[in-house]
Amino acid sequence: MKLITAVIKPFKLDDVREALADIGVQGITVTEVKGFGRQKGHTELYRGAEYVVDFLPKIKLEIAVGQDLVDSTVEAITKAAATGKIGDGKIFISSLDEVIRIRTGETGEEAL
Repeated sequence: MKLITAVIKPFKLDDVREALADIGVQGITVTEVKGFGRQKGHTELYRGAEYVVDFLPKIKLEIAVGQDLVDSTVEAITKAAATGKIGDGKIFISSLDEVIRIRTGETGEEAL
């Protein structure tokens, strides 16, 4: 089992959600976050004063999948979230030791 964490641009959320639904991913957790990478933020003008926005709004997705869905999940996120411009995001893949469904007590891949 793997935990796939993706940080994407906010306006790409619906595209990514639809792509994941198409390949059979059943659950995702979505969090609104702020951050920066190579993009380094940008400057904005407000009431005549220029100021720097260091942290840009992003969406963080967390998806727990079985080993058999890892490659297709990463591919779906990559294709749906890509704009070809800096700041498209990142995907992180971590191992999951155990998953437990609270309602039924199921463990492992049955809990996904």
